[in-house]
Parts: sequence; structure tokens; C-alpha cells
Amino acid sequence: MIHLPNPAFRRRDLLAGAAAGLVAAPLPVLSEALAQGAPSAVIDVNRARSAPIPIAIPDLGGGELGAQITQVISADLANSGLFRLIDKGGFIQAGASGGGAPNFNNWKATGAQALVTGTVSGGGSSVRVEFRLWDVLPGTQIQGTAYTTTQANWRRIAHIIADVIYERLLGEKGYFDTRIVYISATGPRDRRTKRLAIMDQDSANNRVLTDGSWMALTPRFHPSRDIIAFMSYANNKPRVYLFDLSSGRQSQLGDFAGMTFAPRFAPNGGSVIMALSNGNGSDIVSVDIGSHSVRKLTESGSIDVSPCYSPDGSQIVFASDRGGDQQIYVMGSGGGGASRISFGSGRYATPVWSPRGDLIAFTRYGGGQGNFAIGVMRPDGSGERILSEGWMVEAPSFAPNGRVLMFWRESRARDSRGGGFGSQLVSVDITGFNERPAPTPTDASDPAWSPLGA
Repeated sequence: MIHLPNPAFRRRDLLAGAAAGLVAAPLPVLSEALAQGAPSAVIDVNRARSAPIPIAIPDLGGGELGAQITQVISADLANSGLFRLIDKGGFIQAGASGGGAPNFNNWKATGAQALVTGTVSGGGSSVRVEFRLWDVLPGTQIQGTAYTTTQANWRRIAHIIADVIYERLLGEKGYFDTRIVYISATGPRDRRTKRLAIMDQDSANNRVLTDGSWMALTPRFHPSRDIIAFMSYANNKPRVYLFDLSSGRQSQLGDFAGMTFAPRFAPNGGSVIMALSNGNGSDIVSVDIGSHSVRKLTESGSIDVSPCYSPDGSQIVFASDRGGDQQIYVMGSGGGGASRISFGSGRYATPVWSPRGDLIAFTRYGGGQGNFAIGVMRPDGSGERILSEGWMVEAPSFAPNGRVLMFWRESRARDSRGGGFGSQLVSVDITGFNERPAPTPTDASDPAWSPLGA
């Protein structure tokens, strides 16, 4: 059984507690089950894009709370584009099935390939959620787990369950128990107030982190701590800052004569790589978080910007105009020996390495039509593909499983709040499939995905 902490604690405390000895014990098997190995329901993601997995999710028992948890699980899976929810109007077995084994003939008749059942119980401030995942055709239990937490944590339980379902049926890690940090923009176009903001990946629990006294840009999550690196114009000095999500405190990272911008954490979390202006150009530097010691990684006399480490920390991708036009380059993590990898039509910017290490996402401007585009290529520059285009699309960020990108799109049409040129966050599969908006209360830009469980 997994015991989730009070939500007043940091989200990562859950993971630390589990590692310290809290064990996830499976619920008893209620039918002939696949005790080990992949269930027969596993479908390749490529197949699921063209034929989403039909799944039935009746309301979990437990009244309104059970219905709310069911709704979040259902929305997570449906929004991925890889699952087709069976209409509840076609259910033969009405209502929640509780903790017993289902009547598989009833569920086969609905066309469901997978089924989720469970119960929600508890009293006062605590809640216990049991769920089971079934492979309908052979009538086997794929997964059974119980979670206990405070009722305030119910949404997170729902996201964790959706992640389990995603992984068991698709063979890849999910991305639902994650958050998005972004820039919230309000006010007239020529006097925008830009604040640091954060929300769950499904747009719930949205909150603003900074008061807007100074403009904030390009936030990035720490790989293992509740810290965000971002650029702030505090006191009219554009610098990279660290924001502690637990305490709300922010601190400047290093004291430099020039502007520092475009930060990203190293994979081990011990340092931040970023750009440092130097007159008419900029260099890439690495700053140790503890000692603030600085390593200069480029000194080309050009504009070197937007650095990002490979997942293993051995390489760095960045954008530079050292060849006369802004393109993407890759070099070793110690600097030097940079090789150009972008050779398409147009200028390239904001490169970011996939958590899987297999792709680099980018923004491209030009390409013959004058529009912006979001695309991906392999780390050697081959296989370039454009995923989305528009008058202004920019700044991709990978989900922690490397399957989905989020970026921001600006429209020339007036937005619903009466302002001009509204901007919104958008997600898309790495194949260009299932592009969909990520709603925010204000205009939004510069999204960055958290690690799983953060």
C-alpha cells in the first residue's frame, strides 16, 4: 500500500518516503492473472495513434469523490489521444463494480479491451483508493494497487493511476503526474506584466509564483528538487534566478557584469548552464549551484545561446550565429569541438534534448513561408520533421517520457479576454499527432515540463 503525504508537504517528499521504505503492495488477484510479464492488452504506441485503445472506466465507488477521481483518470487518458473511452451509456453492468471481479461478458459486449474498476473509501480527512486494471478479452487482472492519502491529495492519486494504466497498456512511462511551469502574461501588448506561474499538466491547481514587479522569462525545473531556474529583470538587471517552490524564496545565481539568460539545469542538478552576454555576443557558461564557481564553455566571439545538456550529461546542444546565421550546434559537455547539425531552410533556435536522448526539438523561423515552426531532429541532425507551424510558435519542452512536446503559440487574432495577439500553451505528440491547447487563466508562454512526480 502506498501512503501519500499531506499536500502541504513538497510533492517530491512522496518519492523520498517511498524510497525510504514505503512499499506498494498489489491487491489480491481476483481472476487468473498474468502474474509477471506484459499483459495481452499491450499495444504499440504507433498502433494506438491510429486505433486508440477502447477502455471502460465506470465511476469508482465512493460517491462524489469517486466520480471526481474517475473523471480525472478518464480525461488524462482521453487527452493523450491513445485511448478511446467507452460511452457510459453503453455499459451493461451499471455503476461501480466495487472490489470484486467483473462480469467480463458484460464488458466484452461494450467493445472494451481494457477495464478499470475500484473503490474509494475513508472518513474525515483521509481517503483510500483501490483500483484494478483488467484485460477484458482473456479476463485477466493486469494491475491492482491501493493508495491512502488525505482527501486534498485526491487529484494526484488520479494522475498516478492514469500513469499506471498508460504504462501497463502502452509499455511506456506516463506523464500525467507532472506539472508545467510557464510565464503568465497580462496587460496591453506594449506593457505586458509577465509572472512566473505553475500548474498541473492538466491545467488544474494553477497559481502565480511572482508578483509581477519584474518581468520573468524562460523557467526550467530542477531534475530532482523543487527549484526553478528562470530569468528575471529584478532591479532592472536581467539575471538568472533560482526560485524555491517550498519556501517561495528566490536568489540570484552568480554576480556577473553582463546579462545572464536562458538557464537549464545539468542532469545531476548540481549546476546551471546558461548564456552570458559579452558586449556584442554571448558565451555559454556553467555555474555551480553551491559554490557559484563558473566554467566558460564557449568563447567564439558570436552569439551562443539556449544551451541544453543531453540526458547523460555528455553533450550540449545550443544555438549560435557563428556560421553567419543562427543554427543548432552540438559540443561535448566540457566545451569545444562544436559541430553544426541543422541544415534546413531557415534559422533555428531554442533546442532542447529529449529525456530519451533520441531527439532534439527546436524552433525554426523561415523555411520559405516566413512562419515559425516546431520540429524535431536526431542528435546528428538527420530526420528533421516539422510538427506544428504558425505565425508564432516557439520554445518546445518535452514531457518526461519524451512522447509529448509542449510549446506556446501566439495568434494575430484578438483573444477572448479582449487583448490583442493572445498566446496560449499547446501540446503535441512527437509525431505531430494530437495537437491540443493547454488552458491557462491568462495568456501564457515559455512552458517547461517537470520530471515525473515533481
